[in-house]
Amino acid sequence: MKIAEALNLRADLQKQVEQLKERLNVNMQVQEGDKPAEQPEVLFQTLDELIPQLEDLIVRINLTNTRTIVDGKSLTAMLARKDVLKIKLDAYRAAYSSAVVKADRYSRNEIRFIPTVKGEDLQKKIDKMSKEYRELDMKIQQANWATDLEQ
Repeated sequence: MKIAEALNLRADLQKQVEQLKERLNVNMQVQEGDKPAEQPEVLFQTLDELIPQLEDLIVRINLTNTRTIVDGKSLTAMLARKDVLKIKLDAYRAAYSSAVVKADRYSRNEIRFIPTVKGEDLQKKIDKMSKEYRELDMKIQQANWATDLEQ
């Protein structure tokens, strides 16, 4: 199994666990004299079967990411770089949006707001980071489809 397949399987397992949690919450209490739509014991049993599978898969993905080297860096390091780059990009994009918003004034007596940074300079930085993010994501995706998951 490739990392990419394992990531899809992990997402499916996580979704199943979330759905089980919701189903458990719905069936934990019923009106006196009624029966739950599903038996909590059965739901707990299913949850207890899924969790070890999810844990094993997460461990194998993390081990594979740590041991897989692309361009001199582990996939783990590349994923961390991608995560922080996304955080930085979001901050720059929010700042850009604030800098280029035009404030409508109805008369000359109203307060006028001016940007404290040049929008075009900020946009160039955003474009450069966006390109780095896309290229990094492509390398990660290529590795995910080319690398076998650790046993």
